[in-house]
Amino acid sequence: MIGIVNYGAGNIFSLTAALERLDIPFGMVNTAADLDLYTHIIIPGVGHAGTAMNKLLHTGLVAPIKALTKPVLGICVGMQLLTQHSEEGDADLMNIVPIKTRLFNKDQGIKIPHMGWNNIEHQNNSLFEGVENGTQFYFVHSYFIEYNATFDIATANYGMPFSAAVKKDNFYGVQFHPEKSGIAGERLLKNFSNLKQ
Repeated sequence: MIGIVNYGAGNIFSLTAALERLDIPFGMVNTAADLDLYTHIIIPGVGHAGTAMNKLLHTGLVAPIKALTKPVLGICVGMQLLTQHSEEGDADLMNIVPIKTRLFNKDQGIKIPHMGWNNIEHQNNSLFEGVENGTQFYFVHSYFIEYNATFDIATANYGMPFSAAVKKDNFYGVQFHPEKSGIAGERLLKNFSNLKQ
């Protein structure tokens, strides 16, 4: 059963609607004690990473999340929260994955935010089982996770390569929105729900 971290910075409706379509049971995580009720945890997020981190800090959930050994998935800003630091608000984040979140460079002739469908190339990983390389996922973001071969499990390109998905131990993050990415996104959510602890 999936627990969704409810800290006031996520588009929870789209995510819960996708889980309902997939018949994946879920509930809300509001306190540290709630984390024990679920086998898998999702950290959603939209908007400003610094603001999201402040909201998460006020819940008292940061240390308990960092201590988790069960599968955890950060989505969009939820993925960025797993990193060390964001240029958005010059914010220190949870530092679970020791890489940084940076602002796209307009000087490369790209529009910011990066919004819409983009191909990804992924490594052989349980999260992407049954998803073909080159499959498109839906992105909406102005900040990106810097590419690091140690943690990168999927890469996209928008003026430059960046991490579309990362993994460190039991922590996973995806920059795109699987709940808005059609069949491929639903497959990824299903795969996450089936990950073993």
